[in-house]
Amino acid sequence: MASQPTSTAIPRPSAYYTSTHPSMSDGPSANNRSSTSRPNDGMAMQVDDLMMRPDDNGSSDEEESEYFPPEEEDPEDEEEDDDDDEDMEFAAEDQDDGNVNIEFVVEGASPSPGADGQENDQQRRPNVRSYTTRQMIQLLGAGRLQSLLRAHGVIGQGLGRIVDSDEDSDDAIHANFRRRRTRKVKNVEDLYPKSMIPSVSSSSPQHIIHYDSRAYSGQFSDDGNFFFSCAQDFNVRMYDTSNPYQWKYYKTVNYPLGQWTITDASLSPDNKYLAYSSIRHIVCLAPTDPGNDADPMLLDLTNFSDRSSTRASRRGGGWGYRSGFGIMSIRFSGDGREIVAGTTDHTVVVYDIERRQSILNLQNHDDDVNAVCFGDKSSPHILYSGSDDATIRVWDRRSMGDGREAGIFTGHTEGLTYVDSKGDGRYVLSNGKDQVMKLWDLRKMCSSQEFEANGYARCRGDFDYRFSDYEPTDESLHPKDMSVVTFRGHSVLKTLIRCHFSPPGSTDSRYVYSGSKDGNVWIWNMDGTVRGKIDVLAATKGSRARHSSVVSALYDGGDGQGSWSTCVRDASWHPNVPVLAATCWNGYNMSAGTCSLHAWDEGLGDDEGEPKMGINYDSRLNVKEETGRGGRRRRY
Repeated sequence: MASQPTSTAIPRPSAYYTSTHPSMSDGPSANNRSSTSRPNDGMAMQVDDLMMRPDDNGSSDEEESEYFPPEEEDPEDEEEDDDDDEDMEFAAEDQDDGNVNIEFVVEGASPSPGADGQENDQQRRPNVRSYTTRQMIQLLGAGRLQSLLRAHGVIGQGLGRIVDSDEDSDDAIHANFRRRRTRKVKNVEDLYPKSMIPSVSSSSPQHIIHYDSRAYSGQFSDDGNFFFSCAQDFNVRMYDTSNPYQWKYYKTVNYPLGQWTITDASLSPDNKYLAYSSIRHIVCLAPTDPGNDADPMLLDLTNFSDRSSTRASRRGGGWGYRSGFGIMSIRFSGDGREIVAGTTDHTVVVYDIERRQSILNLQNHDDDVNAVCFGDKSSPHILYSGSDDATIRVWDRRSMGDGREAGIFTGHTEGLTYVDSKGDGRYVLSNGKDQVMKLWDLRKMCSSQEFEANGYARCRGDFDYRFSDYEPTDESLHPKDMSVVTFRGHSVLKTLIRCHFSPPGSTDSRYVYSGSKDGNVWIWNMDGTVRGKIDVLAATKGSRARHSSVVSALYDGGDGQGSWSTCVRDASWHPNVPVLAATCWNGYNMSAGTCSLHAWDEGLGDDEGEPKMGINYDSRLNVKEETGRGGRRRRY
């Protein structure tokens, strides 16, 4: 028997599935279940000395049909089942607070023989240790853990069958299921109850990455194995996050001759290329392969094809641009062949990467386009754009003979800072300088004719979000608000703060969240009620010493010796596990930047594992020590 992995002393959270059966007497079908419990059948599913041993207290074969329809068996599966036709049964309890338990055990020493030299059943019991899901991810990495659970049918449709309910009724918190060991399964994200969110009760982050300039954006890849962050020093740092709790530095790429900051970045669907922009008309396209140190390709978005309009290439962008326009937002298309960009020229540009030309130039906005995205990752046809003209415009490339948008959303009374698509071709989310976030349904947009006839273009203010506070007297209601939900509480000041839907895999996109000038990540339920806040200010305050080289008086005025403050500009929820990365302007006078990782840790005690949670790193994930406030030595 192989040796046991070293056990990390991380406290066991109460929110993972347990192998011992909870009582099902309160379940929706308790009266129909058999109350007879069978002894553990001793089934051991071992991969690299790791196994999962469920107790075999479950329902009968007849009861399985209540939760799963009959499936056609693969002939190879039937042949395998003839040799070893053991079913795995276990129950899971989704409690009122979203906590559900799962327990992993590791088989250790060999059994000792009995007095007669023969092993008996009592002496064959393995020496086991219990591990939480979080510990297993730290030991194995998320990918290997997923493979382990998939190999034995532990994750998949069965685990995803847990009953969800918006009401806290007893009938909605239990589910019972049973799976064959050879059945096809889905993803490791099914391990987590859909209501689990990153911690809103603890100020202790997993780690804090410090930058010597403000950090503007940071996002996980769609598979969660990759993270990038953009900073005002014109560098984009990339990290390997295949183990979401223990990141590894990947590489850094630079934007040559950038202006002011890197405004946005987007990862190609295959994770092989990263596109990033500055307030110039050039998009850099760099390989993510750490072994490839080639200079990035420079994509000139003013290089329009003969069939596209050239208005943008002739107009000055204002604000002192060298030529053309500045780019505020970019996104890859779902097939990776195109990039869409929002510009300071009031236009939306679509660029064909293979042809190295801009093939579409949409010109109907009346102010800077701060945010763009595709409506559906599987199709390049639907585009959304949000502008300082306080509108969201919907573009359908299949029906643009007259150059008009397919529809317009009105409801914001100040400029938009960000738009995010749910990816279903129906819902879109926006953040606005009027200090509200809104949810929109494509079935409620108005036409261009209605927009112009009713004078909706005049329903906008001129609030300067960079230097002023938004007073209650500044608030006004739009006469034609087409949004379906309005979210309030956060602060959209100083910079273009971003908002997102929560991941579809691990949360069913049941939440929305946003950064905020008050140093929090705000999380809402879809009905507009606040689900919680992650206090990034409290988590990072004083985590590095004051350095005159990275302290600026910009925005806050004075002599640059202001207090520690935090503005969460962007946040990214991991697609598979309950962790969230907050990308911030941070430090004294918000002059530096951080990327902090916040994990679900409800009910955990002090961390006993190594490395300690909350450790400070530099941009390449090197641990350092320096003198902090009051002469204290702190790890950084």
